[in-house]
Amino acid sequence: MKTIDATITMQLTRFTDLGLRVLMYLTGLEAGQLATIPEIAERFAISRNHLVKVVHFMAQQGWLATSRGKGGGLALARPPEHFRLGQVVRALEGLSQLIDCAEPPCALYGGCRLKGALDAALLVFFQTLDGYTLRDIIASPTGEAIIRMHRGLSAFQAEGGPFRSTASPPGSGR
Repeated sequence: MKTIDATITMQLTRFTDLGLRVLMYLTGLEAGQLATIPEIAERFAISRNHLVKVVHFMAQQGWLATSRGKGGGLALARPPEHFRLGQVVRALEGLSQLIDCAEPPCALYGGCRLKGALDAALLVFFQTLDGYTLRDIIASPTGEAIIRMHRGLSAFQAEGGPFRSTASPPGSGR
């Protein structure tokens, strides 16, 4: 069996990363509760402008229920178990192939096995992700971390880490 070098990485786009975070965050809402873009941007310490683009795309996909105006916000349009991760990542990435041998034209076109190998690997990647739903990935401990975020605490704050509140601990005299 071949070993895999752990230093080699495949990276999803920031757009996909944010989309997955938004979906995960929205699973922590109570029934009838809405989240806002500024709230999510603050909780994840990310750009509100970039988040607007991600949320707009996801709403167009029918993944989010949105409402505008005072009291508006967003929520999942369907239960978390109805979101297959492979389908979500495919849509967010807009990816159907890893390389395009025709653009720009490759001198090896028609006589190379690289594209076939990469296509097969991509298929297995998405099939693996399709084995998971949004419900699966918010299981413990992720679900608890999301609840803390809804309460306005980061995981670091809850553990007393570097992003904890500036309030002095009881009995500190400060």
